[in-house]
Amino acid sequence: MSFKLQILGSGAATPTLKRGVTAQYLNFNERKILIDCGEGTQLKLRKFNISFQRIQYIFISHLHGDHYLGLMGLLSSMHLLGREKPIHIYAPPELKEIFDTQFKLTYVTLKFEIIYHFLDFKEKKMVFEDNLIEVYAFPLKHRIPCYGFLFKEKLKERGMITENIKKFNIKIPEILRLKASKNVTRENREVLNYLEHTTPPSKPKSYAFCTDTKYIDNLHEIVKDVDILYHEATFVHELLSRAKATFHTTAFQAATLAKKANVRKLLLGHFSQRYSSTKDIEKEAKSVFNRTICVKDGDTFIL
Repeated sequence: MSFKLQILGSGAATPTLKRGVTAQYLNFNERKILIDCGEGTQLKLRKFNISFQRIQYIFISHLHGDHYLGLMGLLSSMHLLGREKPIHIYAPPELKEIFDTQFKLTYVTLKFEIIYHFLDFKEKKMVFEDNLIEVYAFPLKHRIPCYGFLFKEKLKERGMITENIKKFNIKIPEILRLKASKNVTRENREVLNYLEHTTPPSKPKSYAFCTDTKYIDNLHEIVKDVDILYHEATFVHELLSRAKATFHTTAFQAATLAKKANVRKLLLGHFSQRYSSTKDIEKEAKSVFNRTICVKDGDTFIL
């Protein structure tokens, strides 16, 4: 399994008995990632049988409490349970100041290292890369600095046509070259064309996370063609004035973005507590973009 997303919290502002506040767990090619960490996130990790000691990377979109207040408790639990592996945190720079003060005043010295990667830029930027995936952060439009995240799988090598290996006596160095989309010229001047001996790789998977923000006209250019787009939909469109005043998005606007970006699936979350049901939110979004789901805590999506 190369992609699994689990919703830990789907509500806005404050946790309720039905919905926790924003947090998501992403397993992307065995990279264990936590996206935002609202109050109570560690309880949701336990509830859904996710080992928080295996989390390697934490991405915090912004410093409103419903997106990060659970992180201090989570880090403290990791410490108490003996974690020694470093953890990488991608967040606005003020988060370090908050945590340094809290740890200082409580006389806590963690047994593991926190490696901070600060988000303090004005345009899309790659913030993580390894041999399998890359992650970009991009600014959103909220009342304080806020960032969305784009997770992309790197293009894999081509696959060998196995029967050709024996038929043409293809050696390992030649296989490696063919899989890298390069032709092979042998000593006898015979040319092995990679298109004739390999199959195309599967389409790279991608996921975009867009939390608290006003509607952004050109955001579709950043999230274009992603497999799954998560976008906040705090209000229905009849409360557009309220959405604008609080720097949030309506379901209609989120669906408009998804349609313009040609995404495969739209997930909506960060719902205002005024909605006891998401039926009207989903109906509004589907009138624009039919491949829409209003998420709830515990929902899992696999690619």
